Amino acid sequence: MASNINIKNRRASFEYEFLEKFTAGIQLTGTEIKSVRAGKVNITDGFCFLSNGELFIKNMYIAEYEQGTYNNHEPKRTRKLLLNRNEIDKLQRKKKDVGLTIIPLSLFINKKGFAKLDIALAKGKKLHDKREDLKAKDTKREMDRAKKF
Repeated sequence: MASNINIKNRRASFEYEFLEKFTAGIQLTGTEIKSVRAGKVNITDGFCFLSNGELFIKNMYIAEYEQGTYNNHEPKRTRKLLLNRNEIDKLQRKKKDVGLTIIPLSLFINKKGFAKLDIALAKGKKLHDKREDLKAKDTKREMDRAKKF
């Protein structure tokens, strides 16, 4: 039943430092899950927020289903994320710290066929941290090239 859908937020690791990771379910409608299975999703602009003890994701783009009729969904609607109460309480306690945010990392379909979203409690990187990451990436690439020859 599982498929090879694995949509990643590549920008997240460059912009943020991950403190803790969670896997959450997503409350989707029929046409939304069909678009997800077709791979027409963008989570780069998405972010999560807590409201009334529940976790939601905003700005996650799921394209309208091509064969959908008037029952089609809104592409950027706010969607509810499904986590245990303990995990939500943990996020609420840690979110009180200044500078922390909850961002989506990847969207995948599990073995049972349900759409799941990996999210992380993250802290934004400073400019010098980003430069250090780029330098480390460049040196690793050069070392790999030198090993080939």
